[in-house]
Amino acid sequence: MKHTLFREQQLNCDIETAWKFFSSANNLSEITPKDMGFIVVTEMEDDEIYEGMLIDYYVSPLFGIKMKWQTEIIQVDFQKSFTDFQKKGPYKLWNHHHEFIPNEEGVLMRDTIDYELPMGFLGEIAHNLFVKRNWNIFLIIDSGFSVNCSNYSILVIQ
Repeated sequence: MKHTLFREQQLNCDIETAWKFFSSANNLSEITPKDMGFIVVTEMEDDEIYEGMLIDYYVSPLFGIKMKWQTEIIQVDFQKSFTDFQKKGPYKLWNHHHEFIPNEEGVLMRDTIDYELPMGFLGEIAHNLFVKRNWNIFLIIDSGFSVNCSNYSILVIQ
């Protein structure tokens, strides 16, 4: 069964900062909870996002079992949106659209994910028992989260 997850977060930064941080695969580990065991495998010297870009990861979402995951960037509209699509991985379908909308408070970030688990009825049971409760990773962080490093300063204000 296909599911859709929609999340919005207000970022207290400019569009340039939001885009540079969230469109970089190198920053995914920083915003993913440690218990997911998320590791970006693809080495990127210049991680400027582009259509056709392939990114390989390891993720351990259940019981510490390490799984390979590969996504392809299938759409990029500079500083407005991008979409990653799972080519190989734990889902039957994974299509994740990221949208960035400048406003008076900074940038409204929207995530829309269409996804489906494999194994039909058993996948639905797994969805209800395990997957739904891990979706808090798309509320990146609670209110007050900030990313501070040499190139970025982002504050999430929900």
